Amino acid sequence: MSAIIIDGKAIAAKVNAETAAETEKLVREKGVRPGLAVILAGEDPASQVYVSRKVKMCGELGIDSRKILLPADVSQDTLLGIIRDLNNDPAIHGILVQSPAPKQISEQAVVRAIDPRKDVDCFHPENVGKVFLGDLSGFLPCTPWGISVLLAESGISTAGKHAVILGRSAIVGRPMAALLLAKGAGGDATVTICHSRTKDLASFTRQADIVIAALGIPRFLKADMIREGAVVVDVGINRIPAPETKTGSRLVGDVDYEPVAEKAGAITPVPGGVGPMTIAMLMKNTLRAVRMAEQD
Repeated sequence: MSAIIIDGKAIAAKVNAETAAETEKLVREKGVRPGLAVILAGEDPASQVYVSRKVKMCGELGIDSRKILLPADVSQDTLLGIIRDLNNDPAIHGILVQSPAPKQISEQAVVRAIDPRKDVDCFHPENVGKVFLGDLSGFLPCTPWGISVLLAESGISTAGKHAVILGRSAIVGRPMAALLLAKGAGGDATVTICHSRTKDLASFTRQADIVIAALGIPRFLKADMIREGAVVVDVGINRIPAPETKTGSRLVGDVDYEPVAEKAGAITPVPGGVGPMTIAMLMKNTLRAVRMAEQD
């Protein structure tokens, strides 16, 4: 058996086309263009790449972007002051601060400083709380939301299924569980979260209809850890040495891809699976922010 490959690039392109059309309609009918501010403190190479991708996507979809680059030694007071100014700027509908922040910055303080109505990353406690209460009318966490859309667009129902999530992070594992548990489309699943302290972890993954791997450990999920025909979603992005390549390294996920793909019913690749969806849903949240501002 060989798995169906879930094409995250193609599905993200469809989502982005919808966002672009909605944005154009918003500008045409109401004269309002969504605006996203992206703040980057320091010169972390990976963060610079992520920020550039987000800004580039804004341009492609007709969303205004404002990139704010700060030195690595920026003070917390200075950063919080910039966020306050953006909170009060009517041209900015979404604000995100790229992680990781420099060591002198409290990420919790940063998250709490962002106006919940502009929290397009869905990290603010107010927005997280809504998601965990089953209120999905506002912002949704970008990566988990992207996974939900991947499954739906691939014709994979979660209702009544047993979903096992590997990883309990506040960015993926926990909010993913909340979406899967919610009533209605994309939810109604039975959910198990496994983590570094879970005993006999494979005994849980072998029961799963859907496995979502978000541990940050290269090729952790092996073929003997899943049942035949399971759906496998790989959230991991790990760079490993690969002397045979031009760069000397390559990206792999948290899933031992080739062997698992032979046994799974459907699987997301790395790269080209979950990654493109995260940015697509960020753009969708920025558009939602405009609609929410209209209701105030």
